[in-house]
Amino acid sequence: MNILSYKTISANKATVNKEWVVIDAESKALGRLASEVARVIRGKHKPDFTPHVDCGDNVIVINADKVKLTGKKWTDKQYVSHTGYPGGQRTETPKEVMNKKSSTILVERAVRGMLPKNRLGRALFGNLYVYEGEEHPHAAQQPKELKF
Repeated sequence: MNILSYKTISANKATVNKEWVVIDAESKALGRLASEVARVIRGKHKPDFTPHVDCGDNVIVINADKVKLTGKKWTDKQYVSHTGYPGGQRTETPKEVMNKKSSTILVERAVRGMLPKNRLGRALFGNLYVYEGEEHPHAAQQPKELKF
């Protein structure tokens, strides 16, 4: 008799249990924070993780303006973009990004770079909500605080 006593569980959109999580980014290193956030968004911390399904949690990151960069990364690290025109390569440092735009962009860029580069990764990125201060408009979802 050949009977298995176990069965591999594969999650799908209907069976996934998605939760809301709050992460405080105050005085956390940007890369270490981003890798943990990407892991939670992807769902790798759950026992029923399935690689091709959005089985992760919705993540709210607060205090994104108080995130840390070590060493001389505030001035030496460069974000490169291209306008699409000849000679259209643009570079900016994290300090310029903080002054010109919002500080949430630093966290969003770091997390997006750690997600899959396909349509699942683009869908997973929609589960990330980044805010500069302590306040966020997701109190109705009763998010749990997650500490690393």
